[in-house]
Amino acid sequence: MRPSFAIVGCGRVGTAFGKHLTDVGYRLSGLSCKTKESVKKAAEKFGIKNFSQTSWEITKDADIVFITTPDGVITQVCDQIAQKKGFGSNSIVLHCSGAHPSTILSSAKQCNASIGSMHPLQSFSAESSGNTFKGIIVSTEGDAAAVNAARKMATDLESTLLTIKTEAKILYHAAAVVASNYLVTVQDLALKLIKEAGVSNEDAFKVLNPLIQGTLSNIENVGAIKALTGPIARGDVETVERHIGKIREKTPNMLDLYKILGRYTVDIAAAGETITREQKEDLKRTLE
Repeated sequence: MRPSFAIVGCGRVGTAFGKHLTDVGYRLSGLSCKTKESVKKAAEKFGIKNFSQTSWEITKDADIVFITTPDGVITQVCDQIAQKKGFGSNSIVLHCSGAHPSTILSSAKQCNASIGSMHPLQSFSAESSGNTFKGIIVSTEGDAAAVNAARKMATDLESTLLTIKTEAKILYHAAAVVASNYLVTVQDLALKLIKEAGVSNEDAFKVLNPLIQGTLSNIENVGAIKALTGPIARGDVETVERHIGKIREKTPNMLDLYKILGRYTVDIAAAGETITREQKEDLKRTLE
């Protein structure tokens, strides 16, 4: 028989874990949310009678407790449950924050619980069909028992588990932010520039998308350094100067971002040995 689990915090991540763990045979033993309306709605969705706004009332008998509240109150919620002896002895307590280490759950150890984090590297919509965990990366760190429990759940959810160092958790999160959020920023810059070139809003992404997908494919196949192409990779200072001149003329608010990205791209080109030392210095001066 698979373990029972309780969820404290019924937002998108908690709801997703509740749905898909239940689908693969885990037993949802309790739900808790901050507001009466939210917890009743979640309980109705899962068809469960054990629900409460008081978290420690539904966590005591669960083998695994997920604290899926907003990041800023995870420690507070865990402390409150621990003070009320709301974690079972030898239970597993997990949070799902990408930015925080498992150590923010340290108070649960007072109840002889094991602590860890289990972060799905995925965004969840309010309504989703199918197994949203299938094929994604789920990261974990913490006590051995907690990591083992996360590994079993990830396997059952058809996810790939990534074990990371507790002390490096924030760098893992920073990498995810750069890969996802900052990718949006870079593509926004590209879209604005191509629109300035006369391409319509409707066509802008269609024009760039094959290049975007090809670049991502090249990074996957040969790595970031070897995937670099373009004027900086060729040491073409003249073209970069022309870019700067036209951006300064048409969209000056975008110039700083272009230059910052360019300076780091020069280092990538140098690492790939596609430019000479002199070209590197010329490009750096141009992009200052």
